[in-house]
Amino acid sequence: MLYVKAPAKINLTLDALYKRADRYHEVEMVMTTVDLADRIGLEPLKDDQIKIISSDNFVPHDHRNLAYQAARLLKDTYGITQGVAITIEKEIPVAAGLAGGSSDAAATLKGLNELWDLQLSIDTLAELGAQIGSDVSFCVYGGTALATGRGEKIQELPAPPQCWVVLAKPKIGVSTAEVYGGLKVEEVVHPNTQQMIQAIETGDYDLVCASLGNVLETVTFKLHPEVVMLKEQMKRFGADATLMSGSGPTVFGLVNSEARVNRIYNGLRGFCEEVYAVRILGERNILA
Repeated sequence: MLYVKAPAKINLTLDALYKRADRYHEVEMVMTTVDLADRIGLEPLKDDQIKIISSDNFVPHDHRNLAYQAARLLKDTYGITQGVAITIEKEIPVAAGLAGGSSDAAATLKGLNELWDLQLSIDTLAELGAQIGSDVSFCVYGGTALATGRGEKIQELPAPPQCWVVLAKPKIGVSTAEVYGGLKVEEVVHPNTQQMIQAIETGDYDLVCASLGNVLETVTFKLHPEVVMLKEQMKRFGADATLMSGSGPTVFGLVNSEARVNRIYNGLRGFCEEVYAVRILGERNILA
């Protein structure tokens, strides 16, 4: 059995510029990985099948699963007749705006590249990942990056200043398609992406905090007022800055003091089951 880590990502910025002809939005996002990860186990099977194994009831066990799609794509593209059992040990909440499914797919691509001795470059794996989902390319590389296009064009950035990240997910799921569908690009306040990049490149923690922004917040907040409440509580408990990740509903807070991390974590646990205190990873992955 080969094991690969599949880290979650958070959006430090998420901007949608306009709606493209292919009905996707042209986006501009600064993303970074955090130390909350699923674990993907890959085991060769003699017969030609893809088997998904997970104890999480919310993980699909068929072609709807992005890790399944990753294995199918490699098999179809490179004529692989060997089967694989993919065990998904979930730590990242499902449908949370943290790219859990995309990261599982990216880890599967990297792991099967090794298991099946395909000798594909990380750039080739990222290009393949773009066929599966918008966040998969970023998850193949990991680290910190500016993602443009529909999210598949990746420009590497240095790691942000080290800090704690407190993540909290309310007991709801959010449809990314519904959130983007409700977005009115001409009415939103756009985050300053270049300022965020400058903050990361100069290691300016305060400027990182000041530059957080996500245009999807306005839509998700209207659909789910409890996300607004969670964000306000996190700020009240002492986070330096807070933001919703992706299309939500997970909210994260940046904190540079360990004492405050514990206070925020314990405060949020009072009314939210899924709370995590993790570190920014920030550095690019190497191949499995």
